[in-house]
Formats: sequence, C-alpha cells, structure tokens
Amino acid sequence: MEKELQKRIYSSIIIIPFSLFFLIKGSIFFTFFLSILFLVTSYEWIILCKKNPIGKILGIIFLLFSFYSAHQIRDLLGINSFILVIFICVFTDTGGYIFGKFFKGPKLIKISPNKTYAGVLGGFLLAIISGLVFENFYSTDIHTYLEIFISHSVETQLLIFVLIISLVSQIGDLIVSYFKRLAKVKDTGKIIPGHGGILDRIDGLIFAIPISYLILIL
Repeated sequence: MEKELQKRIYSSIIIIPFSLFFLIKGSIFFTFFLSILFLVTSYEWIILCKKNPIGKILGIIFLLFSFYSAHQIRDLLGINSFILVIFICVFTDTGGYIFGKFFKGPKLIKISPNKTYAGVLGGFLLAIISGLVFENFYSTDIHTYLEIFISHSVETQLLIFVLIISLVSQIGDLIVSYFKRLAKVKDTGKIIPGHGGILDRIDGLIFAIPISYLILIL
C-alpha cells in the first residue's frame, strides 16, 4: 500500500506541472494536449468495452463531447474558470479518499466497494472548501454565467455550482467503476504508475466538465 501511494505521489509531481503548462499556454498547445488525452482515453474505453459494442460507440461520442466542452470552457470562460472545475473534481476525489480511509463506515454501493458514505460527505466538504478558497484568491468570470443559472448571492451561486459539479464528479466515478466491474478489471490502463490509466484519473472530470459547460454556457 505504501509503495502504491509513493508511486501516486511521484506520478502526480510529474503530471501536475506538465498538465498546467499546456493549460496555461492555451491555444494550439492546449488543443494538442486535449487531443492526446482524448486518443488515449478513447483507446482505454474501447479496450474496457470490447465486449459491449453499443457502450463502446456511445462512450466515444460522449468523450468527444466532453473534451470539446473542456476546450470551450478554457477558450470562452478563461483559465481560472476551467481550473476551478478541476479543483472541485480533484478535491472531491481527495476528500472521498481521505474520509473513506479515516472514518470508513457503511459501504455506498457494491459496484465500487471502496466507496463509503463518509467518503461521499468528505468529497462534498473538500470540494466546497476548495471552491471557496480558490474564489478568494482568484478572480473569475464564472459569476457572470452563474447569474443566468440562479439569481442569488455570489456565495450561494458558487455553493450550488460546487455541489452540483462535485455530485456529478462522484457519479462519473461510479459509472466508470461499473464498467470496470463488468470488464473484471481494476484499472482502465497502466500508463500512470500508481494511478492506472488516464481514464482512471479523469473519470469524474469527463462528466463534470460537460455539465459545467451546459450550466455556464447554454
């Protein structure tokens, strides 16, 4: 367990700055980065659903829309709004892991035996804290779009947005876990030491990003 945790930490130290570089540069760099991620994630999905042709096709279509949404959020709303969505998803996942390991308690669902009710609450809690902290340090244009979504105070707008995206992120995690269970595999790939495949790391994001796009743009 400790070796796996060390691998996760070392991999993250490399992946995070690498990803931020393309995200900050934007333009053709970000498009190139998203294209590579899309191809790798699509390949992992195809392997995962090799015995489910309908799921395979629908999944690729969904991934295409998800990565398109990521490009549009970064391009139209700016880098701060995009990073805010990433923050919500990352800390949702982190909160779920920490609270689940520390408090344990009743299991949430059979398709993902490591998920607990404590983890769900921890995911929401850290997502809210990260969203509020991020908003206090970085000025974003997200409120301009949130005003269309709901007419309340800035804090209420942000809280509702964070809760929705955190919930969607957790549901996305469960959906991918369901397909992994069907395929009888632990991870979608082995490209990232300690993490598994790309899809294992962005399972919540690929659902949260298009929902964010629909809320903020449409």
